[in-house]
Amino acid sequence: MPVKNIATEVIHAGEPHPRVGGAVCLPIFQSAMYETGTATSYHDIQYIRLNNTPNHIAVQDKLAAIENAEAAVVTASGMAAISTALLAVLRVGDHALFQNTLYGGTYDFVTKDLEGFGISYDFIDSDAPDTWAEKLRPETKVIYVESMSNPLLQIGDLESIAVFARENGLISMIDNTFPSPFNFRPVEWGFDLSLHSGTKYLNGHSDIVAGAVAGSKELVEAVKKKLDHLGGSLDPHACFLLHRGMRTLAVRMKQHNVNALTLARFLESHPRVLTVNHPGLASHPRHMRAAELFDGYSGMLSFEVDGGVEAADEVIERLQYPISAPSLGGVESLVTRPVTTSHSGLSDEELQAAGISKSLIRVSVGIEEADDLVRDFARALA
Repeated sequence: MPVKNIATEVIHAGEPHPRVGGAVCLPIFQSAMYETGTATSYHDIQYIRLNNTPNHIAVQDKLAAIENAEAAVVTASGMAAISTALLAVLRVGDHALFQNTLYGGTYDFVTKDLEGFGISYDFIDSDAPDTWAEKLRPETKVIYVESMSNPLLQIGDLESIAVFARENGLISMIDNTFPSPFNFRPVEWGFDLSLHSGTKYLNGHSDIVAGAVAGSKELVEAVKKKLDHLGGSLDPHACFLLHRGMRTLAVRMKQHNVNALTLARFLESHPRVLTVNHPGLASHPRHMRAAELFDGYSGMLSFEVDGGVEAADEVIERLQYPISAPSLGGVESLVTRPVTTSHSGLSDEELQAAGISKSLIRVSVGIEEADDLVRDFARALA
């Protein structure tokens, strides 16, 4: 069943009952270890590295509720979530399928690290279901995609991905960072694991690095046990900040959705702008699919301006409100050329294959007044 009243759930789900000492806000439990009590398993001992302190439990229960998943676990970063989830279900000799347009950090992990673990892989076009079966092997265990690709905002055939995984006994994983659970809940569409960089929209204030995995109790438990050994745990204070940030997810995402679509429409109409990538635009090649899958189109867009790299850098330099910085999903607008940040590890050939030009500008649209952002971009483009 879909999550009901997510704006209420982000505030009340996962909160301890009774409240600790009557505190309306969950305190920070800055204790590395706890009395052993009745724990019978190593993984059940309360200890920060085992991701089961009161702060961990509260934020994990909240995330599971808003993802409409059975369970969730938080990690020290988005890459910790991605790498640990993959290593929790893949073994030596296994094979995995990955969307061919991935976040740069994920792409690097797949292409530079997986084979060292004895794991092979192939890339697929997530929008071409007829081609997926030809990449299957008897040892294929996982299929991995992104709900909105970074930085081109492509929308694969996600519903078919989930069906294909079920029909072929694969574990389906999806990076759901860009939409956030407010706009998209992959478990409701049949995905096994939903992954996040909690640094982004879940936290929303650009002041922590975190990751998260949500899905079935069985798979999340496997990820947690692998995480216990790899050590990518989230500190209680960061758990507190992530928990606090998630309580405003609904109000923030509503404004991100509105602002990005407003700015995307303005940019599309500007004579100096060549292309705009945003799934909320009618011109987006998979706009209708996005409208069916998502409750909103999120705060991300990318665009090309006439004049190449020099013109792109000039626009970025002239902007008053967006900050030229990596990452995304905070209350403030951020702007970057992905080839210098998120995808800087890719070669020219890999960038070309992914369709990412050196002059592409990615914008994480914040929650400032939309009209102010439009005026700012108009000045920068003048």
